[in-house]
Amino acid sequence: MTGALKNLRVLDATHVLAGPFCGYQLALLGADVIKIEPPTAPDCARGRGPDDELNAHGLGLTYQVQGANKRALALDMTTTEGRDILLALARDADVFIENYTTGAMERLGLGYEELAAQNTGLIYCSMTGFGNTGPKAATGAYDNVIQAISGIIAQSAGHKPGVSFVDYAAGYSAAFAIMAALYQRQHSGRGTLISASMLEVAMSLMAPEVAAAQHSDPIKRPSEAGIITYETLDGQLMPGAFRPAQYGKLNDCLSKLGYTVDGLSSIRDWPDVWANAGTLRPQLASVFLTRAADEWVELLHAADLPAERIKKLSEAVEEPQLDARGYFSASPDNPDVMLPLAAFSLLQGGPKITRSPPTVGQHSSEILKELGYSTDAIARLRNAGVIA
Repeated sequence: MTGALKNLRVLDATHVLAGPFCGYQLALLGADVIKIEPPTAPDCARGRGPDDELNAHGLGLTYQVQGANKRALALDMTTTEGRDILLALARDADVFIENYTTGAMERLGLGYEELAAQNTGLIYCSMTGFGNTGPKAATGAYDNVIQAISGIIAQSAGHKPGVSFVDYAAGYSAAFAIMAALYQRQHSGRGTLISASMLEVAMSLMAPEVAAAQHSDPIKRPSEAGIITYETLDGQLMPGAFRPAQYGKLNDCLSKLGYTVDGLSSIRDWPDVWANAGTLRPQLASVFLTRAADEWVELLHAADLPAERIKKLSEAVEEPQLDARGYFSASPDNPDVMLPLAAFSLLQGGPKITRSPPTVGQHSSEILKELGYSTDAIARLRNAGVIA
């Protein structure tokens, strides 16, 4: 496996979404990521997705989209022998990621102190709903619960957005923290403990709104006319007239087409944007109803204004721009399964899928042999249920 992180060894003892996605980002860049999960209770994401046959084989799409390039070790860390195997793996690892409830790994004797005693250079990343300190430190959470407590659902008119974006943003955030810690290790020679909080990620995703909510006397602003959804002849349009100067471009565009929108040409600054929002919205609504959405997109793009038709997800995944960028890659063992790459490219050593998402314990024997275990010893561990 090649890539920018090809010499990195990562132990990925995570499950569900946020943690596995973090490990996936490192695996895409060539890190040797070992997915560690209990033999009798593997990652529950393996059984989730729209294809029941894949689910039954522990290869549900919810798991696969963050499982490629990893090796799989099915290990019971609650046993003495399982704990010993994990400690042995930690001696030569660069990163350990876990997303169990705060305190769970410590109770197994596999907390930061224990693993750091084996390897002072280890980066130990603990991903939880609320972080490892504070009154909610030991409280479990999922994406939907964090969306509730963070104010995201309230900000979304009381409706939960239909995607687990906090989970995935948390995975990105943790991966960024890991890379910062690895850079720090180059200078200090020592690893560190990372405490990653989903709640804090959610707040970071709403930074302007969070700042306003803490202001002593915030002014309520109206919905800005240039950046809201409008109906057209055949669908919905999302224009992108955000900056005051872009309202002038919008005015020029509409004027050339024979439309007059009172107040549009007078916008010079942010106060103008807010003061005119109420009168502009109904006028623009009438204008946009006169043409098809795709026609408006072409006209607005020609006027140097962002705009797109609101698409269904089934349409969005067919977007030619994604194909041109090579964002989706077929799973090597199953070309019918298209997996996402990272949301960036590198001129050299960039993200690449080289190995299909593994089945439960697919590489257990291989990994234990690398640790020096004999074939007989591996068979004994398997018979005892320590590995699978």
